[in-house]
Amino acid sequence: MWIPTRKSLFYQLIGAFLLVIAIGAVIISLLTAQATRSAFLIYTTRSGQLWAQRLAPQMLDYYTRTGSWKGVDAFLQSSAATITGGENAPLGQGRGSGAGQQPRGGWLMAGLGQRIILADEQGNVIADTKNEITGKRLSANELKNGEPLQVNGSPIGTIIVIPGDLAANVNPSEEFLSNVNRAIASSAVIATLIAFLLGALLFLQITSPLQQLKNAARAIASGELSKRVPIRSQDEFGELSRAFNQMAESLENAESQRKQLIADVAHELRTPLAAIQGTLEGLQDGVLPLDDEQINALHAETMLLNRLIDDLRLISLAEAGQLKLEKQTIDLEEFIRQAVERMRGQANQKKVSLELLIDPDLPPVSGDSDRLTQVLHNLISNSLRYTPEGGRIAVQVRQQFQLPGEVVISVTDTGSGIDSQDLPHIFNRFYRSDKSRARLSGGSGLGLAIVRQLVEAHGGRIWAESPVFLEEGCKPYGTRIVFTIPKPDVPGRQAG
Repeated sequence: MWIPTRKSLFYQLIGAFLLVIAIGAVIISLLTAQATRSAFLIYTTRSGQLWAQRLAPQMLDYYTRTGSWKGVDAFLQSSAATITGGENAPLGQGRGSGAGQQPRGGWLMAGLGQRIILADEQGNVIADTKNEITGKRLSANELKNGEPLQVNGSPIGTIIVIPGDLAANVNPSEEFLSNVNRAIASSAVIATLIAFLLGALLFLQITSPLQQLKNAARAIASGELSKRVPIRSQDEFGELSRAFNQMAESLENAESQRKQLIADVAHELRTPLAAIQGTLEGLQDGVLPLDDEQINALHAETMLLNRLIDDLRLISLAEAGQLKLEKQTIDLEEFIRQAVERMRGQANQKKVSLELLIDPDLPPVSGDSDRLTQVLHNLISNSLRYTPEGGRIAVQVRQQFQLPGEVVISVTDTGSGIDSQDLPHIFNRFYRSDKSRARLSGGSGLGLAIVRQLVEAHGGRIWAESPVFLEEGCKPYGTRIVFTIPKPDVPGRQAG
């Protein structure tokens, strides 16, 4: 099981995630607390206005009976002290009468920490149950939160009920706000813990595939090219794992092809060298006479070696993108006719019919005439090798109407065809569908590989189709090799 290290991406993500959570929790807590406090103050202010409206008749009654506000401060203080002492009365009821009568509902306001302020008609405070601002003048903004008092239409003052000291230990308002703040803090802590656990699971799902990719990459770097990573999802990590596996498979195939190429080259070189060595040893021992026949045999094997080396060099240059092409505009119809006519002698020698089918009004193409001639000769030679006596080879040239930038050339024979399992590999180096063929009948296995490289160097495409003919009562037969050449106005891939 993978355990995150101290410097792993897991801990970096967790740290960043916790930092974001902490910042978010602090901001949310502060904003929520501030909003709650503001809303609560608005509530208490409006509640105070309602209490002021309820107290207004009592204060008017006091003013009417006394004719002034004289003694109202003592009246309010004695009422609050009496109520705070623990005597309760139902809301809307009072005890006694006259100046000593306490305001109905005053005991409830005292119990809730409400503060009662009475200002005269000029805004001067003449009574304050907290004894803090008596004698001070209130602004119009402060007076609008109270209830105006009028007698016979004339203003006599304003009664204001506001929250008491929120810092007091026994203040219910402060208790409410403290409880709200504690609830916010607890919620933030719980949310942080839950988010941390969920984040840890999420980051493990993120970092675990990355760790697997890292281990697989190290294994491949050490030469274990068969290493693959499991694909457990269809998201970006699944796509990354799939791409990694494709890369690893390509590397494994490339390494396998490299080893196979070395083995094939060694095998192809061994046969002519063994023939040359055997002939020379026979000449040295006097077993074979030193005559024209032996010299010609040595020369033929030497030429075979030279041709094989040239073919390998050509393929290497093409694959490395260093093959030099002398491109020019080619009259395709005349070019194809000349190339086919050069091969007609070999076809007549094997008693194989060689046909040419060319569409009228072919456009010119861009290419290296020598290399394209090599392509046609290799394809026709390959068809002659596998077409029986009395067979037929058709070279056809036509325009590509689906892709107007290309001309299509095909070489079709009536040979036995190619097995479906061999068809995808016939353009590989040293590949022979019949492993038992001798070199003289089956070739070196480089012809079609060279053809593919030359066609692709011109910017064209090449593919094989087999079988071609499906006559009733007969086994399917025939092979068609098709390649394309771009027109001059279509840029192709030119090596070098």
